[in-house]
Amino acid sequence: MTDDKSSQKTVSSAALNRLRAAVLGANDGIVSTSSVVMGVAAATNSRSAVFTAGMAALVAGALSMAVGEYVSVSSQSDAEKVYIEKERRQLSNDPDAALEELAQAYVERGVNHDTALQVATELTAKDALKAHLNAEFNIDEEDTSNPMHAAVASLLAFTVGGLVPFLATILSPDTSQLYITVAAVFVGLLFTGYYSATMGGASRRRAMARVVAGGLLAMLITYIVGKLFGAAVS
Repeated sequence: MTDDKSSQKTVSSAALNRLRAAVLGANDGIVSTSSVVMGVAAATNSRSAVFTAGMAALVAGALSMAVGEYVSVSSQSDAEKVYIEKERRQLSNDPDAALEELAQAYVERGVNHDTALQVATELTAKDALKAHLNAEFNIDEEDTSNPMHAAVASLLAFTVGGLVPFLATILSPDTSQLYITVAAVFVGLLFTGYYSATMGGASRRRAMARVVAGGLLAMLITYIVGKLFGAAVS
């Protein structure tokens, strides 16, 4: 019964981390794309220019997120594979030293040596490699990082977030384009702030205020820059 609960907890934690990353990716998409379209909209009245800039920001941002995540998680995955192979060799070549090393890992966490050795012995009898990886590196051989999954998730999350300001900008009439875009971004940031705080167990109000303030500030700055440079060029 205990093992089943532990397994469910591990799966839930992994799913929670992926969901949190997706929410943060969507937040990046909202802020990045809205900043670009607002800056261009401030510099020109051309809807085609705004459309092109927004599309470029959406595509480039999503691909950049995907590539960055792929490279980062690939490095993490390579390191995990090295740890796994290292522990597998040690268990095969010197099991006694490996057992003492596992016991020492629990001693460092405050367990007395005799108890730590007993725990290490029981865990080794059940699954030695899993016990070492969990205690020393906090990884699971069956749940190593997948670079492609991370890249696709980041690409999709950024795209979903970026579509909020992009569609709001290109579909709204010229007379209310600014207000509709700001309103759409405001709602989108409230959503990402709320869910990121909920998953992290933090204050929702503080998180939403922080995310909204940062996103609107980024939009305001790029809008001002667009106005200034647009006037200078014209």
